Amino acid sequence: MSQEESRSHQLPSSLVAQELGEVNVQIKGDSAEVLFTVLMEPGGEEAEGWETGVALDSSISMKWAYGKKLEGKIPTEIMQEYTSKGWIEQQNADGLSIKSVNKEAKQDALARGFLKKSENIMESLGRKFIEYLSSHLDAHGKTNVVYWACGKGNEYEIVGDIEAENCSSLKLEGPTKHTFGEDTKLVPVLKYFWDRFKNAKRAMAIFLTDGHIEDFEEVKQFSIEMAKAVEENKHIFMKCVLVGVGDAISIEQMEELDDLDTGTSVDIWDHKIAKEMRSLLEIFAEVVDENKIVAPTAMIYDDKGKLIKKFSDGMSAKVTFEMPASSKFFDLIVGETRIRQ
Repeated sequence: MSQEESRSHQLPSSLVAQELGEVNVQIKGDSAEVLFTVLMEPGGEEAEGWETGVALDSSISMKWAYGKKLEGKIPTEIMQEYTSKGWIEQQNADGLSIKSVNKEAKQDALARGFLKKSENIMESLGRKFIEYLSSHLDAHGKTNVVYWACGKGNEYEIVGDIEAENCSSLKLEGPTKHTFGEDTKLVPVLKYFWDRFKNAKRAMAIFLTDGHIEDFEEVKQFSIEMAKAVEENKHIFMKCVLVGVGDAISIEQMEELDDLDTGTSVDIWDHKIAKEMRSLLEIFAEVVDENKIVAPTAMIYDDKGKLIKKFSDGMSAKVTFEMPASSKFFDLIVGETRIRQ
């Protein structure tokens, strides 16, 4: 079997039926093994005792996402005007003399509409995740918010515990006590949440990032240690979700961490792409109780209408089945509802 065949592929959120959380497909010769979850918030005992956190990548590569990048072009005649006012500075970069506008010129160009600041999408995204977690999941109604990858890349800055009612006015413009980071190192903030939530019943941490993680091997090793600690009942379960932001996301790293083999049955990581998410409910795509019955009966058919699997005694929130690899879709029938994937 080739490596391509043996690998499980997670479908992009934009291609997943709205009723389903995740759909993973693994080709095995003429068969396809399919695993899907039903999209739903934790319920009953599984909904109790959660503590939550949101960490915002503050490395230099993310400055644009905080509205710190100037976009547009200053006309030639305006540049001449700025030159006469002494607003143009000469700088040397790699032996080359480069002209740049100073602070006064930037302010004038912004005021006159020649330049505009990039959209602060980290603020809008951060507010949404913080509001959702604090109002829907967190046992205390507050979500701990942190900037990470600051300074040398291994520092973090705590914003505070934010309630849902304060999210609409929450300013998220990047760190104030540290500079934007030279590198993107995830382990320090991961350990921060791991230690902070050790006395909770269970926890969830969301990491908004472009996915370019410099200490990736250390992240994987610490994640394995986390999973083993959970399996041995030495620490509570903490679900971590990487949310990719922007158009230059390191998808490979996110997928590798999502599929990380920890040598345990504990699944620490999940990943999502912000612009593909259908709803914030997707952060629970892997937080499902495999034994929770979500439908009394159900049936699955392949694209030829052949019955593949029948659930006579109830269908759980997590389902695995096999169908022909040539099948273009499957139909999940629950009562009078048909869900095509």
